[in-house]
Amino acid sequence: MTWLKRYMNMAATLPSPLTTHVLNTAQGVPGANMTIILYRLDPISSVWNLLTTGTTNEDGRCPELIKKESFIAGVYKMRFETGKYWDALGERCFYPYVEVVFTITDPSQKYHVPLLLSCFSYSTYRGS
Repeated sequence: MTWLKRYMNMAATLPSPLTTHVLNTAQGVPGANMTIILYRLDPISSVWNLLTTGTTNEDGRCPELIKKESFIAGVYKMRFETGKYWDALGERCFYPYVEVVFTITDPSQKYHVPLLLSCFSYSTYRGS
């Protein structure tokens, strides 16, 4: 294997600089199989540009949300499709989706944005 192929394989396995973890606090389990949509705000047009869509794994995480080379300073939005998640569990909820908007000033840092969720409430914070 050439050095370029080794480098490309390593780059493909680098962790996302932006991660999330959904926790279903009503049932005390990870929020598995929830769709998450990531946007970045265009600073000139003020339009949200779709970057990627992912689904949480069995542990409620979406580990490859964005590649390091695409992660730049700016305003981002993570949209969690909570209504569809609760529907799949046979539950009703108050919030059909949750949008978390945050600012990235230093893209060299790691950012973790968890969502703690029940049918009628949610909380989020910047983790590490």
